[in-house]
Amino acid sequence: MRISRYHRTERIEAAISAVEAGMSFDIILMDMQMPVMDGYTATRKLRECGYAGPIIALTAHAMTSDRNKCFSAGCNEYLSKPIDRSKFFRTILQFVGPKQETVSAGG
Repeated sequence: MRISRYHRTERIEAAISAVEAGMSFDIILMDMQMPVMDGYTATRKLRECGYAGPIIALTAHAMTSDRNKCFSAGCNEYLSKPIDRSKFFRTILQFVGPKQETVSAGG
């Protein structure tokens, strides 16, 4: 099934509404070249409404300036297409992987 550009925009708006309502997400994978509302705008809107969780940019643009643009918009990490599956999963695990408990020397 093909997702139309309107459905993608509605999903971004639904995510923004969910964040504004206090819901959280473990991670957001953001397509930076979406039509209608691009990923840069969507990321800025999510940050403006208080989403502090990780956003990973997914883009076909692989120049250093494109990477910087993603970070400037509020993304925590950047992956260029074609996506390397191993790097993709390692990146996600950096943000949502199992947390190791730390034990202090005193106890």
